[in-house]
Amino acid sequence: MRFFLGTHRPNWLADVRFTNVPLFVSRRTLTAKRLPVACTDWALDSGGFTELNLHGGWKTTAAEYVASVRRYQDHVGRLAWAAPQDWMCEPVVLAKTGLTVEEHQMRTVQNFLELRTLAPDLPIAPVLQGWSLADYWRCEDLYGRYGVRLHDEPIVGVGTVCRRQGGADVANVLSSLAASGLRLHGFGVKAKGLALSASALASADSLAWSFNARRNPPLPGHDKPGGHKNCANCAEYAIAWRDRLLSGLEVKHAA
Repeated sequence: MRFFLGTHRPNWLADVRFTNVPLFVSRRTLTAKRLPVACTDWALDSGGFTELNLHGGWKTTAAEYVASVRRYQDHVGRLAWAAPQDWMCEPVVLAKTGLTVEEHQMRTVQNFLELRTLAPDLPIAPVLQGWSLADYWRCEDLYGRYGVRLHDEPIVGVGTVCRRQGGADVANVLSSLAASGLRLHGFGVKAKGLALSASALASADSLAWSFNARRNPPLPGHDKPGGHKNCANCAEYAIAWRDRLLSGLEVKHAA
């Protein structure tokens, strides 16, 4: 499994400490006129959960999104893939949009098709959305009905999992989809979710290190004058958290 370290600090893309650490960066943080030049591979999160919660829909057009992704590919470089403008299916998001799971799935697939039509050269990855296992398979079938062979895609995102991990339902969704041969990416997968589902994933990302850092003392020496009260924005903490996470997974799967 390839693990992308989530970050809200886009300047880390150019930080040599992350040369061998793939990063996961939200489009909502890449707002500077002068973009960093990446020294590591990275993937782009569309920021869809925030946009749907703020506006009840996508205010960013497909053409605007394509222009942003192309700019990142050309100026930042080393873009592994980008998420589409997908529609998450958490109840809180459905309440904001007033739409059904089925409509969110249709809009997710239609947006992917539009992005691929506008920019077939960009590495836009398809994403499966749903809530139940049957939902995700319905979404997979919907892609097929529009001629998209997900088994031919280098990566297929699985959305609406990061806020309900640790239970058997998400693990069952991922294992069922992976058993069919899909190469899956788990969005926002936390440590407990990875412990259950790492073997079903080709890749995953997580920003949980920052949440963890806010609730723990800073690293030794980081609280000195000129330091910080916690390590929620700290590169050293993020890298150490990632190393512990991946070491734990190696031990678990070697046992």
